[in-house]
Amino acid sequence: MRVVVAGGSVAGLAAALAFAARGHRVDVLEATPPPPDGPGEWRRAAVPQALHAHTFTSLGTCLLRDRAPELLQELLAAGATLLDLTRAAPRGGPPVADPDLIGLACRRTVFEQVLHRHVAALPGVRVRHGRPVTGVLADDGRVRGVRLGGEEVRADLVVDATGRRGAARRWLAAAGIPLPADRVERSAITSFSRLYRRTSAQPPGALNRGNAAGGIWDGYAAVLHPGDGATFTVALGTLPADRTLGRLRDAGDFTRVAAASPFLGPWLAPGAAEPVSAVHALTCPPNVLRAAAVRPPVAGLYPVGDAAVVTDPIFGRGMSLAFSHAFALAGLLDTHPGVDAAQRAAAGRLAETALRPWFEHAAAADRSRTAAWTAGIPAAGSPAFGLPGVTAGELAAAAAVDGTVWRALTRTLMSLDTPQRAFAGDALAARVRAVAGSRERPAAGARA
Repeated sequence: MRVVVAGGSVAGLAAALAFAARGHRVDVLEATPPPPDGPGEWRRAAVPQALHAHTFTSLGTCLLRDRAPELLQELLAAGATLLDLTRAAPRGGPPVADPDLIGLACRRTVFEQVLHRHVAALPGVRVRHGRPVTGVLADDGRVRGVRLGGEEVRADLVVDATGRRGAARRWLAAAGIPLPADRVERSAITSFSRLYRRTSAQPPGALNRGNAAGGIWDGYAAVLHPGDGATFTVALGTLPADRTLGRLRDAGDFTRVAAASPFLGPWLAPGAAEPVSAVHALTCPPNVLRAAAVRPPVAGLYPVGDAAVVTDPIFGRGMSLAFSHAFALAGLLDTHPGVDAAQRAAAGRLAETALRPWFEHAAAADRSRTAAWTAGIPAAGSPAFGLPGVTAGELAAAAAVDGTVWRALTRTLMSLDTPQRAFAGDALAARVRAVAGSRERPAAGARA
């Protein structure tokens, strides 16, 4: 089967990797220039979020380990590090054993450059830069290829990996094919990020979240993500209208707030690290579940990555969801090889299962966090998603002392188990309530 992937960023390259692994011929068509030769970061004005903090949750890390081990080894050779999240599990009780609770520490710019080189070298894959897709060819309820200006490229399957602009809607409208409205829930947060390089051989502080340090506090979020080599990125999140923290673009104000945040102080102590970038600001996009993903109107046109779903970046799920969805979509062709109504329906069901739970979790968390921050209510008092009668603070307190609660919460945060699966039934809520009164409470940030 010939597959055209529109977009050559993380999601598009993940799709090419997944489809090529099953023997399909893949053309990746990307509008921007190729990455630089040799070592160095791949920076593009069209992808401003690439300069901000990123993480690869356990969902994506396990997929690399199990489905793309050669790529994982290339990332490790480039300085990425595997993280054992169980090191952050509570002490004192039975040890928490879970081989899937792993993460990957790597900057997005480095990750993407290594991914590009790996995919471009695969048999059956051609990556073409400076080739923006401008439309699709469709008839008889299926897609036949794409348009590149005045040129037509025929294909059996088209993957929309155009990112947050989700070009499939525009392409289908131009072809006279209507789509229902996307589901959109606002994400009321502005993010400020800065890249650092530590001066010590070993990390100066602990990763209390397993793959990160920090948390969500009263009125703001402060999280540190380790990167490749000795790099790490600090991200601070606030309400867009917050005047108190609105000066975080200033390097001095950013450093003072970050260094005063729980768990971040040792990393930013004098002599522990040096900044290697300016402060980058980004207003986070809304949470979006694309109708083109969950209700595709034609066979053979399927979105992946941000073109399929956008979730609050505070959870760091974007890249992992893109990889997971792309590999699942490629696997779908094994049981639905015909580009027909049955394949279209199966692709919609797949997106519902793989993406909707994370969209709903992010949207609910955004609403709860925004309400608490706006009203000046401690974040710990917000309800814990999926656990009736339990607050985020109670869940965090229980996870700090109970390995069973910690594992259930962490597998959800790392995208391995949906909240609906991890928190099913009343047993976990009862366990949380039983230990929530423990005197061993975490610092005031809620992780749920």
